[in-house]
Amino acid sequence: MGISKLIGLKATILFFIFVYLRGLGITLVPVVFLHASLVSFLVSFASHPSVNLPLLLGKSSDGSFPLWSVILFGPYLAFIRIFVLLRRLRSREPLYTEISEGLYVGGWPSSVDNLPPGEPAVIDCTCELPRSSSVLKNAYLCVATWDTRAPLPSQIESAVRWACRKRAHGKSVFIHCAFGHGRSVSVLCALLVELGLVEDWKSAEKLIKEKRPCIQMNALHRKSLEEWSKNRLSTKRNDRTDVSSVILSSASTD
Repeated sequence: MGISKLIGLKATILFFIFVYLRGLGITLVPVVFLHASLVSFLVSFASHPSVNLPLLLGKSSDGSFPLWSVILFGPYLAFIRIFVLLRRLRSREPLYTEISEGLYVGGWPSSVDNLPPGEPAVIDCTCELPRSSSVLKNAYLCVATWDTRAPLPSQIESAVRWACRKRAHGKSVFIHCAFGHGRSVSVLCALLVELGLVEDWKSAEKLIKEKRPCIQMNALHRKSLEEWSKNRLSTKRNDRTDVSSVILSSASTD
C-alpha cells in the first residue's frame, strides 16, 4: 500500500475517533485527534503521485525541520519516528549494507552508532526524518522524497554528481531512506552505473539485491531510473549536451 493510501486510512480512523469522542461530550481531547486527522489528510494528498510535494513538511537542505513544521506536522513527524524505531527493533535485517567498497545503503541513522565506519558522506532520501546530529552538514545531501515514492531524475542526477565528487576525495558514501529498501536503492543504482561498476541500473538492482535481499524497488523507482538513464545515454551520443542540463531543464518544464 502506498503512503497516500496508508496515511489516508490513518486520517479517516483518527477522524472517526474525533467524532466518537465529541459524541460522548468530551471537549478538549477530541481536538488533538482532529488536528492529527487533518494533518494526515494533508500528507495523504501531498504524497499522492499526481501531486508529489515532499517540501510540504518543510525539511531544509541541512536536514532540519523549522519550528512551524514541528508545530503543524508534529503528530505525523512523531508517528513516523516512532514507527521507524519500533520496526527496526523487530527487524533482523542489518541497518546498512556495503554494496561495493566505500558504498553503503541502508536505513535512517538515528544515532552515530547507526552510521557506517569512516565518517561517510551521507545522502538522505527522506522528507520525513531529520538529519542525525552525528552527520556533518558539509558531508550531507538531502534528496527529499516521500516514502514509497521515487526521487526525480533531476534529483538522482544531482545526488550522483555529489557522490562522485565525494568519492573522488576518498570519502565513502552512505545513501539512506527510512529502511534502505526503495528510495535510497534507486539513487545507489544510478551511482553504481555512473562509477562504471555495472552496465545499467537493472544490473545495479540485481547486485544490490544479492547483498541486501530486503530491497523493494517499485514501479515508480524503476520509472525514474529509466528516465534518468535515457537522458544520460542520449547525452553520450551528443557530446555537446550536458546530462545535468537536459534532466534539470526537463524537470523545470513539468
